Amino acid sequence: MAEHALDVGVADFNRNVVEESRQRPVVVDFWAPWCGPCKVLKPLLEKLAAEYGGKFLLAKINSDENQALAARYGVRGIPSVKAFVDGEVVDEFSGALPEGEVRTFLDRLVPSPVDELRGQADAARVAGDLPGALQRLAEASKLDPAHVGVRLDAAEIMLDLNENEEARRLLENVADAADPRAAQLRARLQFAGAAGEDVAALRARVAADGSDLDARLKLATVLVAAGQYEPAMDELLEIVRRDRTFGDDIGRKTLLSVFDLLGGGEVVSRYRRMLASALY
Repeated sequence: MAEHALDVGVADFNRNVVEESRQRPVVVDFWAPWCGPCKVLKPLLEKLAAEYGGKFLLAKINSDENQALAARYGVRGIPSVKAFVDGEVVDEFSGALPEGEVRTFLDRLVPSPVDELRGQADAARVAGDLPGALQRLAEASKLDPAHVGVRLDAAEIMLDLNENEEARRLLENVADAADPRAAQLRARLQFAGAAGEDVAALRARVAADGSDLDARLKLATVLVAAGQYEPAMDELLEIVRRDRTFGDDIGRKTLLSVFDLLGGGEVVSRYRRMLASALY
């Protein structure tokens, strides 16, 4: 669809608003010919739609002629502007806002150049082109050197490449609260170097001496690195049960890192309850 702005009614609302919003944001302007503020806002939205060059579609709906649509979306006064993404209203405002505020509204919807480069990097990574993905992220970093998402995207690729020290550098000074992935990537980094341990030898040590907590910890770390999370968490729980003071409470701390790595779900909830029982 080449148009940046078009008139929409009941007959083509689903195609031009709901379905089109799965491809790009659609900004719906409910207006009426008799509405004074509409005569200010409508031309402004048309100008911005052209200026943004198709990054969003402006759908203009005459609310007098399309009262069913206005009622469906709770329009009580006009002009009323509603933004659709993936078929749903995600943001809205009423009245004729100044141009600066309208631009702020649109910028929340339209991907920034950094976001577009991150999307290209993600597509390249999925396609197996990790160098291409890193190139896109380098371009994004030049635009916004402090962008947390760019750093985390790059750290994740470095972990894929086993470039653990570079991943560690990228994760420095990124607060976990800035993005939930930060804790997850730190946990992945924590276990990344364990793959070389001899699993059979560690199992034999644990079988021979259940109190060999160092062997249990190494075994758990290797199991996490291999993706065997539940057996690993069983070993860590046993460390907690046997000696909370071992390694400055390393059993519990490592178990929490596994929770960060897994990010949630039924298994994590179950092991959180088991940890609580072991602690209290």
